[in-house]
Amino acid sequence: MSEIETLVKMANQIAANFSFHDDAEDRLTEHLQKFWAPALKRQLVDYVEAGGAGLDETVRQSARRLSV
Repeated sequence: MSEIETLVKMANQIAANFSFHDDAEDRLTEHLQKFWAPALKRQLVDYVEAGGAGLDETVRQSARRLSV
């Protein structure tokens, strides 16, 4: 599995864990800000900007809100 495939899988799994909350996007964004290394956040943002194939919509929206 490539690095980007692993990143997509991880981000989607985290989004799934928050999906039962009304504020899932806020929770996911906060989680990514707190716990993901800057390089991973940058990769995620770049991937979303390139189309974000395979990413959950919540992940896409959260990535657009990240400070990288």
